Amino acid sequence: MDAGIEIPESELIERFVRSSGPGGQNVNKVATAVELRFDVAQSAVLPEPVRERLLARRDRRMTAEGVLVINAQRFRTQERNRQDARERLAAFVAAGLKAPTPRIATKPSKAAKKRRLDDKRQRSGVKRQRATKDWD
Repeated sequence: MDAGIEIPESELIERFVRSSGPGGQNVNKVATAVELRFDVAQSAVLPEPVRERLLARRDRRMTAEGVLVINAQRFRTQERNRQDARERLAAFVAAGLKAPTPRIATKPSKAAKKRRLDDKRQRSGVKRQRATKDWD
């Protein structure tokens, strides 16, 4: 996999199903699409911080039980779809490897505060001019 994390075959569940879309008779006869399942929540090879980051991601491919389901049917051959699914799994795990950089709180500058207050004052003046005293 990536950066020292090697996911063993025993933790991957592959299912081959018929692919949808164009392909003629091949689509109806050959199960070329791959459904790859990887249990992120129960995986023994993922370090705890990586597992927590992956489970915290709001990804529609992740089930409520913490199982990642990747459907690959881009290609016409089973082997190519299998390779595509594994590449996408590697990219998903790689995204969880790097910790997000913490946000550093900053304060607006004096000039920014002055601009904001000047704009508010100007807007207030425009609204005050629009308001009429009486309509008679």
